Amino acid sequence: MSVSADGRRWLSVGDSTEPDPERSGRAAASQALDGRADARLMLVFCPLPLDPKAVLAGVNEVCGRVPVIGCSAREVIAPGGPSQESVVVIGLGGAGVAVSTGVATGVGEQPREAGAEVAKGIVEGQAADRQDLPHEVLLLITDGMAGRQEDVLAGVYRVVGASMPLVGGSSTPDWSTGYNFQLYGDQVLTGAVVGAAISSDGPFGIGVGHGWRKVGEPMLVTRSEGRDVFTLNDRPALRAYLQRLDAPHETYTDPDAFKKFSRTRPIGIRRRSGEEVRTVNSTAGFDDGWLRAGAKVPEGGVVWIMEGEDESVVHAAGDACRDAAEALGGARALGFLAFDCVSRASMLGAEGIRAEVDRMTEVAGDAPVGGLYTAGEIARTSGINGFHNQTLVMLAIG
Repeated sequence: MSVSADGRRWLSVGDSTEPDPERSGRAAASQALDGRADARLMLVFCPLPLDPKAVLAGVNEVCGRVPVIGCSAREVIAPGGPSQESVVVIGLGGAGVAVSTGVATGVGEQPREAGAEVAKGIVEGQAADRQDLPHEVLLLITDGMAGRQEDVLAGVYRVVGASMPLVGGSSTPDWSTGYNFQLYGDQVLTGAVVGAAISSDGPFGIGVGHGWRKVGEPMLVTRSEGRDVFTLNDRPALRAYLQRLDAPHETYTDPDAFKKFSRTRPIGIRRRSGEEVRTVNSTAGFDDGWLRAGAKVPEGGVVWIMEGEDESVVHAAGDACRDAAEALGGARALGFLAFDCVSRASMLGAEGIRAEVDRMTEVAGDAPVGGLYTAGEIARTSGINGFHNQTLVMLAIG
């Protein structure tokens, strides 16, 4: 257990590796509450192999009527470091905090409508006394198998506008089956987006880091549709991408060689608010010479081919945590929520993700850190978009 408090607000992270899922949920929630009666929100990140209904039963037995949101995870960030077995429960509460939650389904079929629905439910549930709490952030968790995540954010934006920063990520699936889930109250859902608007008398800070660097000049996306990029600079996208990276010969002809090579070479999209990173290691268009990205790449947009290595990716974890803390404007951080990309975990391996989480906790100091490795990350402080791949998003709570 790791806990931080300032008299008005508190944040605590509990975890459990109990093999029985209900006992594990109960133990992690008990640590996160630590006997407090003024919890406002509980975040639950549940390993895929465990029965989520049983985990929720244990959590809700301890938490009572406290709002609960969460999702599936292949790897969590717990007080003791990264883990594939731990249930992680993060508690937030105190008189200086107010929370309103919401849920919507149908993300796969109607993502924009689902985004608007969850945001509308959250806004309608916000208490009038939140006006005395000047700082707000909207935390979102989406289905990791949904293909149009930017449309979810566009629907949310349509309701809350530009003044509400967004942060969060997508639930991690079992890639072989697509199985993943989202948690809301005592419900285990699929194809859903869950969210919580957190109002506080302390500030929030968002830090974004990835560790990838640009290779060469920017390129124009001359033809794309959703996640599929057909031409870059009016040339077949796959060949243009590989030539820019001076890729080995076998990557042009062997899908497995391409996938291994491209795993550490994403695409960066130019946005007014900064860069958004997209994975490109799917072999869906390999035989036809086009690229499938991890999320939408807009036609007419400007992109960079990017590359990096373990050291730069690990270093970025400290930068993201530091940027989130500095965005608090001098206030002390109560704790940090981490939404890291599962593809970064696959690249780094067990030793690398341990080093990455160590870098986060080193910067955080005494403030607790909890989170998960996601199938996509959300960070929007300006503009409509804000969905990322192969990126670490840190939320500092002051």
